[in-house]
Amino acid sequence: MNEADTNGTAHTTRAGRDIVALGIAIAAVLMFVGTGSSVLPQIIREWTGSGPGPDSMLSNALLLNIALIIFGWRRYKELLSELEHRRLAEEKARLLAETDMLTNCLNRRSITSATDALIARTSQEGKLAAFIVLDLDNFKQVNDFNGHQVGDEVLRETSQRISALMPKDGLLARLGGDEFACVVPYLPKFADKVDLLVSRLIDATSKPISAGGQQIDITISVGIAASDINTDSEQPADNAQTLMHHADIAMYHAKKQGKNRHFWFEKSMESELRFRSELEAGIRRGLVRDEFVPYYEQQIDLDSGKLVGFEMLARWQSPELGLVKPDIFIPVAEDMGVIGTLSEALISQALQDAVTWDPSITLSVNISPMQLRDPWFAQKLLKLLVKHNFPPKRLEIEITESCLHDNVGLVRSMVTSLRNQGVQISLDDFGTGYSSLSHLKSLPFDRLKIDRSFVSALARDTNQSASQIISAIIAMGDGLSLPITAEGIEDETVLNALRKLGPLKGQGYHYGQPETADDVRQRLMAAGRLVGATKAPQQSVDMVPVSNEEAGGSEPPPTSKPRQQAG
Repeated sequence: MNEADTNGTAHTTRAGRDIVALGIAIAAVLMFVGTGSSVLPQIIREWTGSGPGPDSMLSNALLLNIALIIFGWRRYKELLSELEHRRLAEEKARLLAETDMLTNCLNRRSITSATDALIARTSQEGKLAAFIVLDLDNFKQVNDFNGHQVGDEVLRETSQRISALMPKDGLLARLGGDEFACVVPYLPKFADKVDLLVSRLIDATSKPISAGGQQIDITISVGIAASDINTDSEQPADNAQTLMHHADIAMYHAKKQGKNRHFWFEKSMESELRFRSELEAGIRRGLVRDEFVPYYEQQIDLDSGKLVGFEMLARWQSPELGLVKPDIFIPVAEDMGVIGTLSEALISQALQDAVTWDPSITLSVNISPMQLRDPWFAQKLLKLLVKHNFPPKRLEIEITESCLHDNVGLVRSMVTSLRNQGVQISLDDFGTGYSSLSHLKSLPFDRLKIDRSFVSALARDTNQSASQIISAIIAMGDGLSLPITAEGIEDETVLNALRKLGPLKGQGYHYGQPETADDVRQRLMAAGRLVGATKAPQQSVDMVPVSNEEAGGSEPPPTSKPRQQAG
């Protein structure tokens, strides 16, 4: 017998006993009336001296009746009190089951049934229901940096701000973690009122929150789903679970589009999310199957035309999708938290390839901002250098300006540790971020890389603005003793313009498409620039610039460099 059956049986037994007690009390009252009508007059006559007293047995019977009446009444009162306590306990248990204890909002379990009831009620009034999912942006950092107590205060204050703007007939729930849900009815022709409400919610929650003696800035991403949306799903569109799912999809779309904004659900978002899910599964399979491989782009000394190095670029050789570029899979890998594993595997393979190149050829690799948050990254990289017996001075690590604002102290520690071992550090995409002169002075960089957007502008630089910007960067580099690399050299016009500006190292599709390790090895072997190789006399000294067509690549020059090309 389970606990519910046991409790049910106990309640039934106790109720039976209570009914018996009440029956005894009623019977005792009836007996008291019958017995007392004859005994009490005799007692009164005895007290007044006008007659004999009652029989002792009748007197005892009367006293017993009185005791039974008292017992039965007290038991009946206890029964009523117990039923009231039980009712209150059940009400409290129901509230605990349906309410989020931190914010006093509804919880995920209760919002679905409440939403279904609201939809049924409002549909009879000719209204629709808007299911709104709100997710706090970067809330994990609030918990990590300030503690969970501060995080709880932020959640409570956020729920109060949302509640203050909710209409009387709306619903508010905390779905879990930092995710909230609102459900509001609206007339179909006034859908813009839902947009207005959401805009107010975004503005209200973005105001600083005082928690733990400090100001916490938070934003929200919002997704909205309406109960009239048609869907191919097996569930009807007016089902609360379906609306929640659609609103979730729209909310993730808002995050992808930059956060702190809102979107209504559209069917295309569901297809996009499905592709994203398939992409994540493919990346996990690809890591196991070693489908991610390094490609290499030449780096040339512009004055001499000599090949001086290669930049390693990540590519995914997917059996299903073909050759996938990094701007597709790198952001997904970062969100999945596997970018460190992916990057370390690529760097390991690149070191294995580059160790056979001429010792004068350097290897550059891009580092994801996520990796710079790993306090053990420097040790992991140095371990790979030892494993492949690769000289640290031939390795150049490229980090973007955005990394400097995440955690300058940790970045400085890593950069210093790597430079002490001989690794070169380059500031990538210079000019597109927010690095200041103080960062350039305080962080031990070895090189600046001018972003390709400035370099490519030289081809149409009618007012000399692009060349003036590049000249200023070169002058600053000279003042800080930092050599310069120009990215995005696509044609002879840009190359000649750069040569006039000073001694630079450059790279771009003018020198050919990024190549596989085998292609690089064959070209270096032909030029006699492999370890132990002898240069063929008929070959030119170094790589010769070729066009995109001659390079055998159909890849168009990108207008801007992917966020992190090398994991």
